[in-house]
Amino acid sequence: MSQNNHLDAAWQYHSGTKHSQVSVRMNPHFLDWENKPLLFKIYPTLEVLRLPKDFHETRRAALDAIATPGRPASAEAIPNLETLAQLLFFSAGVVRSKKHEQGETFFRAAACTGALYEIELYVVCTDLPGESVPGANAPGLAAGVYHFGVAEFGLRLLRSGDFRQTLVEATASDPSIAHAPVSIICTGTYWRNAWKYRSRTYRHFGWDNGTILANLLAISEASKLPAKIVTGFVDSQVNELLSLDTKREVAFSLVSIGHQHATPPSPPKISPLNLPIVAYSKEEVDYPAMRKMHEASSLDSASEVATVRGKTPSIDAPPPKGTVTSLQLPNDSIPEDSIEKVISRRGSTRQFSRESITLPQLSLMLDRATRGVPADFLDSFGSHLNDLYLIVNNVDGLAAGAYFYHWKTRSLELLKPGDFRDKAGFLGLEQQLPADAAVDVFFLADLKKILERYGNRGYRAAQLEAGILGGKLYLAAYAQRLGASGLTFYDDDVVNFFSPHARGKSAIFLVALGRSALRK
Repeated sequence: MSQNNHLDAAWQYHSGTKHSQVSVRMNPHFLDWENKPLLFKIYPTLEVLRLPKDFHETRRAALDAIATPGRPASAEAIPNLETLAQLLFFSAGVVRSKKHEQGETFFRAAACTGALYEIELYVVCTDLPGESVPGANAPGLAAGVYHFGVAEFGLRLLRSGDFRQTLVEATASDPSIAHAPVSIICTGTYWRNAWKYRSRTYRHFGWDNGTILANLLAISEASKLPAKIVTGFVDSQVNELLSLDTKREVAFSLVSIGHQHATPPSPPKISPLNLPIVAYSKEEVDYPAMRKMHEASSLDSASEVATVRGKTPSIDAPPPKGTVTSLQLPNDSIPEDSIEKVISRRGSTRQFSRESITLPQLSLMLDRATRGVPADFLDSFGSHLNDLYLIVNNVDGLAAGAYFYHWKTRSLELLKPGDFRDKAGFLGLEQQLPADAAVDVFFLADLKKILERYGNRGYRAAQLEAGILGGKLYLAAYAQRLGASGLTFYDDDVVNFFSPHARGKSAIFLVALGRSALRK
């Protein structure tokens, strides 16, 4: 029986995983480096179909690609194998590596908490053509269910045949899934992130899946493919399709890619796969709170899925009381580096310089990140679940202080003036990064309204949207050769600092922005 409307589960999890000065000191956690998880999921008995890496650059400016809220799904748009490879690489692939005494560090396309990369990607597709090169006879990809092997940059075939109709049924006939030649399933692997973050990991599923989706949406747009995020689905059907051990890994979100007029045929029969995978660690520690939260937010039927689609709760900000500054976009040329170049050089800033950025630079980041997200839980591209609160430390043209971002008017309302660098550092779990950043963007959401509308499923949506918006801020920062870093925080202290304006809301995510102290 579904627990989605038993809202005590979400509140218990959220309250139980809050950080505070007391909690982090009363419950210290020391990393067991000998037991650190393997960062890749590997099916040792399956062959790897290597994906092409000789991509044709889209030449789409990153700042344009992340700003476009979605491409209409009307004309046929079927990705070929090369385009699919490009989507996977720039969403979750290894873009570079660095060797050191302890071994080698692999840097992925999207930011991830602790660089632990607990989000896995799977592909469900029809037959796809090969490379779109005149005269070429490159093989395509047969219909099937595939796991994206990041380590080898390849696909492993889990099921042969067209299983797209299974996803259509699981999503209560979501139109984008019904007409998608490709759907990507994103899953979360508990232990790989819980090794460091313990029960708070379930929040990270949303953040880390979100940054991947920010990249995927941008690359899809640059490739002229419609894409839509789908969070409403019958969990057991999607987990069964992938044959997941749900005590260790669970489906979290779907993304439809492309469009074709025809709908899928009846799917082949689904039977358990029972495939071995390479162990992540010598032993895995179970944190029941996050599994309980996931189960409480799972949907059991198509009728239940239909109830969580759209009808975004109204989140109207009170009229401004303080000084209001409109976003000031650059008058001169806007950086035009392609989305591929920006993703390839993106990192997570480890030290900010305390140098200033300009109001046009901040405006560009906020403007491009908040144009809209194509998702089934949002009614329109302008609707949203998260509000943005800022601590401005050093922005030329904007007084230092605490601000609220008004989505509709594209403006910043000054809530209280002052130098809050030390406060920003404290709120960001007493770390130096938010104190040194030029700006800290805090994502806060009215969980009461969200949970009343979507049930516990809304908790996933709020975390996921924050991760997507944070991922867009990352890309908008690096497109301007600035830096960014996603951070954790002291939950209630964040809300208290921005109150009374933020009273009743919950802290969801934090992104610090500024100039890297290590840039060349």
